[in-house]
Amino acid sequence: MREIKGPGIFLAQFAGDEPPFNSFDSICKWAGGLGFRGIQIPTWDARLFDLALAAESQDYCDQIKDTAMDAGLTITELSTHLQGQLVAVHPAYDQMFDGFAPEHVRNNAAARTEWAVQQMHHAAKASQRLGLTGHASFSGALLWHTMYPWPQRPAGLVEQGFEELGKRWLPILNAFDECGVDICYELHPGEDLHDGVSFERFLEVTGNHNRANILYDPSHFVLQQLDYLAFIDIYHERIKAFHVKDAEFNPSGRSGVYGGFQGWIDRPGRFRSLGDGQIDFRSIFSKLTQYGFDGWAVMEWECCIKHPLAGAEEGAKFIAEHIIRPTDKAFDDFADAGSDQQLNRRILGLK
Repeated sequence: MREIKGPGIFLAQFAGDEPPFNSFDSICKWAGGLGFRGIQIPTWDARLFDLALAAESQDYCDQIKDTAMDAGLTITELSTHLQGQLVAVHPAYDQMFDGFAPEHVRNNAAARTEWAVQQMHHAAKASQRLGLTGHASFSGALLWHTMYPWPQRPAGLVEQGFEELGKRWLPILNAFDECGVDICYELHPGEDLHDGVSFERFLEVTGNHNRANILYDPSHFVLQQLDYLAFIDIYHERIKAFHVKDAEFNPSGRSGVYGGFQGWIDRPGRFRSLGDGQIDFRSIFSKLTQYGFDGWAVMEWECCIKHPLAGAEEGAKFIAEHIIRPTDKAFDDFADAGSDQQLNRRILGLK
């Protein structure tokens, strides 16, 4: 068994225009001061990171690593959640997702997709230059608007949707393979890859690509009422990244999984700061350790009640307290009688 690394923090929800959240140097010092030891970097935020430059400049990547190291931090992964989303967008969502892209490709779906694909290629090379082995992203979605089968889905629609999704992602996966980096898809409602079965469909259309892996975030499974512990038993070989995010599900006689179009604070399923929700993190850390996961435990803060700075301060301690130091010996080694084949035969009743 190997030990999970941590605590780490995803910087996306903390970046802002005010110090210390408006530059890479200052946000690193802030995170390190709270006790975090790793950072996951949102590559779309120019205040923190220049993805195109990182793809072409080893000097820039070395500077980024040195800045993080000076604050006592390691870069856990780069994130392209927003760019990955734009690899596959159904036209119904064009206007809402245009804000994820730069102005020069807005109102032009083909140009936006081309930009997103290029961003993913940049991310592969930048990850390689930074010495990273995993990358966090979203799959995008062509089928999500048909998630609930009413009206009835036409025969073959799901298969064609996944074939197209695989067609778009396969060259990207190959580029990541050339760079020695796994793409860890966060399985998330709103994405075509949102649970185990949809991820399996994606593996089928990408030839079980060895770089197609999972960013495990149990909060999204709570909101879907999926067994997040059994998920680890089934898919642990593909889990290569980990978001530590809490959630709760409190159904009522008025609202359930779909939330009734309500704001987050009124929904039955909502994200919470670490320790304030319902997720059994002791069992999660135990299972991941049991299966040899040695990646980073990265806090992603999303809570509709608690202040983010309080959530960050508490989160570093929460993760540190849940990391398990694996044993290097069996608890009953003291009673070991050694190996003796003849003794074993006699115990078995054999001559």
